[in-house]
Amino acid sequence: MTYDEISRRYEETVAKKNRIDESRYNGIYERWVNPVLTREHIPPFWIYDPNPETNPHMMQRLGVNAVFNSGAILLDGKYTLVARVEGSDRKSFFAVAQSDSPVDGFRFWDEPVILPDTCPDETNVYDMRLTKHEDGWIYGVFCSESKDASSKDLSAAVAAAGIVRTKDLKTWERLPNLVTLRSPQQRNVLLHPEFVGGKYAFYTRPMDDFIETGSGGGIGFGLCDDITNAVIDEEKMTSVRRYHTITESKNGAGAVPIKTGRGWIHIAHGVRNTAAGLRYVVYAFATALDDPSRVIAQPGGFLIAPYGRERVGDVSNVVFTNGAIAAPDGKVYIYYASSDTRLHVASTDIGRLEDYVFNTPEDPLRSADCVRQRAAFIRKNLGFLNRGQ
Repeated sequence: MTYDEISRRYEETVAKKNRIDESRYNGIYERWVNPVLTREHIPPFWIYDPNPETNPHMMQRLGVNAVFNSGAILLDGKYTLVARVEGSDRKSFFAVAQSDSPVDGFRFWDEPVILPDTCPDETNVYDMRLTKHEDGWIYGVFCSESKDASSKDLSAAVAAAGIVRTKDLKTWERLPNLVTLRSPQQRNVLLHPEFVGGKYAFYTRPMDDFIETGSGGGIGFGLCDDITNAVIDEEKMTSVRRYHTITESKNGAGAVPIKTGRGWIHIAHGVRNTAAGLRYVVYAFATALDDPSRVIAQPGGFLIAPYGRERVGDVSNVVFTNGAIAAPDGKVYIYYASSDTRLHVASTDIGRLEDYVFNTPEDPLRSADCVRQRAAFIRKNLGFLNRGQ
């Protein structure tokens, strides 16, 4: 295959129009058929040397394995994603893709993001959450991974929350990593978009080690005075882990909370263990406008779970989000990855999200109570359907 043929296939991928999957109706959101970003969306000149003299067989020189977990914002009127791109060498980096459409046509900028290299022990970076803060900056909070020097196990690692800020996603300033005085490791950390009591507010995920949350109780909330040297002492739990639920193993913040008239709506992820391994789903909850740490509504069960081909990939049976865009017209676009391989979109609106979060029953936590809840629901519905017959 020639470089021109490879380029034509790439252009066909970018130009492909998306459509709603009509077979997946649930009234809450629309699932779109095609992923919005895949490794086929990577520009060929990131992968191939187009010069036939130095690449006579048109081989991939720097392969890309996957494109997934993406932060998301509206920037200069364009839907903008800062995606995690994983090379064939397993190392991840960030890259900006933009489109005039929220559901297709995403094209990467010519070069990936090159962050200031200020942490010599840092081996890998991934899963950036983008926050347009009221202080005027765009902040990116991401996982900064380093080898655990205290262990001889080559898989032992340490996770921290890296922080960068920018005005345009082109020039980035690296700030010191977040310090949480009572948690040894952090992942899935998210910056709240507004000051809380004059302070910067973070949603955290306290962890005892790199994989297991251990004593970590769920999604934390903490305040710091100075984001240029961010230190959090106390972490207050918001959405907590519970036995025999979708958050039993762990949970973590996802997209930046969306402000509505009734509260902050959070779109997060929950994890439970199964005989086939960990299963990740996306769920939602709401916190109070006057206290973003206080949960005021949490519908039972998941919002999005892996379905069909989404269940297959590098880490199967996973959906994960770290980005959503609330557009000026009230539409909401949730960008979620499947199985650590590709990025999808689901679309809804503020009204439906509010209805779902505040009117869906909570999880009663016991089978006996769940079946009574469902039976009462069925009797109410049958009474309505049989009315007047």
